[in-house]
Amino acid sequence: MNYRHAFHAGNFADVTKHVLLVRILVHLLRKEAPFRVVDTHAGIGRYDLAGPEAKRTGEWQGGIGRLDAPFGDDVEALLAPYRAVLDATRERYGRTVYPGSPAIVRELIRPSDRAVFVERHPADADTLTGRFNATANAKVLRLDGWTALGALLPPKERRGLVLIDPPFEEPGETEHALARLAAAIRRWPTGIYALWYPIKRGPGMDGPLARFAASLGREALRLEVLVADPAGRAGLAGSGLLVVNPPWTLAEEAGTLLPALAARLAQEPGAGFRCEALRAAAGPAHR
Repeated sequence: MNYRHAFHAGNFADVTKHVLLVRILVHLLRKEAPFRVVDTHAGIGRYDLAGPEAKRTGEWQGGIGRLDAPFGDDVEALLAPYRAVLDATRERYGRTVYPGSPAIVRELIRPSDRAVFVERHPADADTLTGRFNATANAKVLRLDGWTALGALLPPKERRGLVLIDPPFEEPGETEHALARLAAAIRRWPTGIYALWYPIKRGPGMDGPLARFAASLGREALRLEVLVADPAGRAGLAGSGLLVVNPPWTLAEEAGTLLPALAARLAQEPGAGFRCEALRAAAGPAHR
């Protein structure tokens, strides 16, 4: 309950996560059938990068602050929907506002689609409710995100996305998150699942993901951007997204996007990326 995303909004981890989130939503929008999005740790939906929290850390300067200069044409073609969401958010709420995942989802879904935004923190849940609960096809729930995975699945739609973005503040939360993810997949096997995780110094994700892969029995992608070598950095060195039942285009798209983002967002030696199908034995990151 201590985590407040306003201090970290727009940082390199947000950029990586949100660029991939948009690519998944673009894939879902290609079919006419409605879909549902469940965001289990939604935050407040949008953030003022000129506000006191963002100013205190300045993390956004190493994230969205580095994306003003264009990339190559192939990367820009994939970034275009993300940039369009940024532009729409800034035009509506101000040039210093950055959209969180609820704002991105709300910007992209159609009237026939549905979104559920879940937030446990009392003040953040109130803010989120004020911003999104009046929208006809979106609902805000003040609820524990892990409880929501059990309560909201399966939805009536056969298609959709579950975004799981916990703060990873508690010991053992990685194993806990993967166990809850596995249970959610059993309840709704046809959904796309995206679990965000931090990359820091320590044992890392190889072991937990290998054990998860051994029992998964379905397709998954491990997508990561490192801005530094985790072994030599005390804080957050990278950002990962585990995508289960990924869109068939996502691996190729990530293979174009992640190297470009890693190069642009790099902070120290050891920056790199990983884009691979999840297997029981994970290979080294590309440097």
